[in-house]
Amino acid sequence: MAAPVLTVREVMQPDPVTVDPDCPLDVALGLMNLQRIGAIIVVHPDRGLLGIFTDRDLLRRVGVAAPGWQALPISEWMTREPYSIAPSVGWNDAAEMLERFRVRHLPVVENGAVVGLISARMLMGRRTEYLNLAVERRTRELQTAYDELLARDAELRHNLRSAGRLQNRLLLPRTPPVCPELRWGIHYAPLNHLGGDYYDLAAVGPDRLGILIADASGHSIAAGMVAIMSRIAFAEVVGQTEQPGEVLAAMNRRLQGLADERFVTAFYGVLDRRTRVLTYANAGHPYPFRYSPRSGSVQPLTAQGFLLGIMPEEVYRERTVQLEPGDRLCFYTDGLVETRNEIGELFGDQRVQAALKAGAKEPAEWITERLLTEQREFRGSIPLGDDVTLMVGEVA
Repeated sequence: MAAPVLTVREVMQPDPVTVDPDCPLDVALGLMNLQRIGAIIVVHPDRGLLGIFTDRDLLRRVGVAAPGWQALPISEWMTREPYSIAPSVGWNDAAEMLERFRVRHLPVVENGAVVGLISARMLMGRRTEYLNLAVERRTRELQTAYDELLARDAELRHNLRSAGRLQNRLLLPRTPPVCPELRWGIHYAPLNHLGGDYYDLAAVGPDRLGILIADASGHSIAAGMVAIMSRIAFAEVVGQTEQPGEVLAAMNRRLQGLADERFVTAFYGVLDRRTRVLTYANAGHPYPFRYSPRSGSVQPLTAQGFLLGIMPEEVYRERTVQLEPGDRLCFYTDGLVETRNEIGELFGDQRVQAALKAGAKEPAEWITERLLTEQREFRGSIPLGDDVTLMVGEVA
């Protein structure tokens, strides 16, 4: 029996926040901040729809607004006659409308009055819940037919393997740009067929190399999909600017509302191949390490920045470091250092630093293999709990 189709009424936010058209902007913004919402509906006294005011309306106007704009009535900044939707419309049609009209919020109107609000984030959340329930229901049905279950399981495994191969083609660089200034030892191992880790090496100019490592929270299918969305966002913006902070900020904006409740950590640096100056920015990712044979010390490449997909206007501050021949760089995801052994101890980053020192005169591949071997011996019979990506660069 086919599953019932969810309607807008079942997934909408009932009784959304509404104001009259004379409401001052500062009052409206206060309500939005208090309720942690991205839109407020402007209505007539009879709750007839007059307009909608969203964070996009604010950003579109505030940069050129004259002083005292906070006292303006919301009617001057709102979007008039916005698109709306009836509560009886199916959620698939609602998703199509959001995509077609390129909006993130739709007022729900019934009998001429506003009765709810639907957003892309809300719809995706309920859709995931609905699909999960549908999968569980279908699984229970398949358990009554053992032979069919085995056949479908084999098919599913085949599809996941295929999806994993396709994901690798999308996420990982096929042919890294030739860069004699850096020789690499790279290890990429998703926990399942689909993983949330990814990395990229991109020529962003005739003498500049972009280095990206990122990690979508969790693993398997959901994290894999978020990783693909992040990779697409990176590909869209990396050719537009050579500034790492601007690249992360643009990725962050593109991921708003797309990653559901998941997030992405990322480190992005651009190496000037002529001067060996590395300019970088960080979005909540574990700090990479730089080993300097001249000083004999290991230093983290520290930079502050919030996770991607959470704070829409986050600014990612850049830092620089002057690299020298013989330096070793180590980029990794938390799956490497958060592995635990049989008594619950963390592998930790001190072992990473020790391996960099031990490999001071060894090629990058030697350091990579040593770290992976140490991690396997450390955890013993405890299986890995997350994807592991490790990139060691040897500065020539």
